[in-house]
Amino acid sequence: MEASQLQGNNPIPIPNPNPLASSVPMWPTVDGPLGLSEEESVKYARRFYKFGFALLPLLWAINCFYFWPVLRHSHSFPRIRPYVVGSAVGFSVFAALLCSWALTFAIGGERLFGPVWDQLVMYNLADRLGLTSWS
Repeated sequence: MEASQLQGNNPIPIPNPNPLASSVPMWPTVDGPLGLSEEESVKYARRFYKFGFALLPLLWAINCFYFWPVLRHSHSFPRIRPYVVGSAVGFSVFAALLCSWALTFAIGGERLFGPVWDQLVMYNLADRLGLTSWS
């Protein structure tokens, strides 16, 4: 019983068992000291963010992956963080729209679109152009 009382009243603070979980990253990129400096990182994050709007949303995913330490720690690298968070939001919206579009066609199909379905699908393009007749 004395041991439990001593642990509860211990004046010496117990260090965090996982110091990496609460530490602030020293480098803004996933490749650590081999990566970009903070100035170059701001330029690359801004470019990836802006080019993602040019119908290249894969760049948003690359931006989130490459600057993962910035995305994970909310108080690190405040100049880079808006671009990385914006990329994460943009890619999430793009992925949700793409998945809903694909599922609409995969699940709904002809039942959902009715007679317009034959004009929407591409698998009967050869039949429509008359390329399948062997005569």
